[in-house]
Amino acid sequence: MSQRAIAAVFMRGGTSKGLFFHARDLPPESHVRDRILLAAMGSPDPYERQLDGMGGGISSLSKVVIVAPPSRAEAVLDYSFGQVAVDQGVIDWRSNCGNLSSAVGPFAVDEGLVQVGDGEVVLCLHNTNSGALIHARFEVAAGRARVAGDFELDGVAGRGAPIALDFADPGGAITGKLLPTGKPLDRLDVPGLSRIEASLVDATTACVFLRAADIGLRGDETPAQLEAEDGLLARLEAIRRAAAEAMALPADGLSVPKLGFIAPPMAAPTLAGRQVAADSMALTARMISMERPHRALPLTGAMCLATAAAIHGTVVHEMVPPNWRRQESIAIAHPSGVLSLGARVRRAGEGSWLAERVTVIRTARRLMEGRVMVPAAALAD
Repeated sequence: MSQRAIAAVFMRGGTSKGLFFHARDLPPESHVRDRILLAAMGSPDPYERQLDGMGGGISSLSKVVIVAPPSRAEAVLDYSFGQVAVDQGVIDWRSNCGNLSSAVGPFAVDEGLVQVGDGEVVLCLHNTNSGALIHARFEVAAGRARVAGDFELDGVAGRGAPIALDFADPGGAITGKLLPTGKPLDRLDVPGLSRIEASLVDATTACVFLRAADIGLRGDETPAQLEAEDGLLARLEAIRRAAAEAMALPADGLSVPKLGFIAPPMAAPTLAGRQVAADSMALTARMISMERPHRALPLTGAMCLATAAAIHGTVVHEMVPPNWRRQESIAIAHPSGVLSLGARVRRAGEGSWLAERVTVIRTARRLMEGRVMVPAAALAD
């Protein structure tokens, strides 16, 4: 038999898509499991299209989630997120995906993993990548997660039922500290470049944030414009690696730290051709994911950005207009529109900060269910 069939569900969560598996359907050996998942997604692909698999050729469409029984009493299940490299045979298991986190609760309900009644439900999910507990609140109708609704998510066509995600105590998810260097502002020594000011923050995931102007950008560039800028992505990767070293993280980590650059509010067109007004946002932001410009914002990166905006002394906080600093939520413009998040941060002493929670609303939808086919060779030990 040249191929093997493995039970899987293909889901959209937020502005990402990925394959969902039950842990029971995959081998326990991590190296065999990863070979199967890479084959299912079509990686590695030197053409960066993943035509021979389920991946979509960009980081937001090249993801997997494995769901298992809970290992913590507070949670109804465990889930592990894998960021699948497109052109490399590598899966990064070191960080969570906020977008696909929104699909975990609906997956659990539709798969019968939890017993709930109709109406609003709240599920506590344990993300094994970060150890975080995430509360997902959404509607159930006729025993299935509700899909139809009026919530519009920039970057996703149409409307859907809202799913509220509440990340409690998100600080130090990767490094163990909200401010990994102990400072809200650092000056990075980047090989081949001059020293650059950056804020290194770890809330739901580790990130490095820069001012767009400091790297010669406006901040409202489209992903295509960023990719066309000669040598820009290589320079940003060098900065990201310098930040990783400062945060005591592996410099070659694929997905952490993430890199983002920010600018003041400004009117700009979205990828869908809609104009966003400067007064509808607190910040303009662009982020790099897996060495490529993201078409929206990676949700964990956006949550980290919202947290950084509340910490005095960061490059993000200095960019936020005074009238936004008094509000409970912050609106961040990105290539596909505007994303609103709530971040609760408080001082915990002189020069010390505590991130209490981050909240965001997404939508999700089950796209396909059945079995994914992988070459039998991928299962060979």
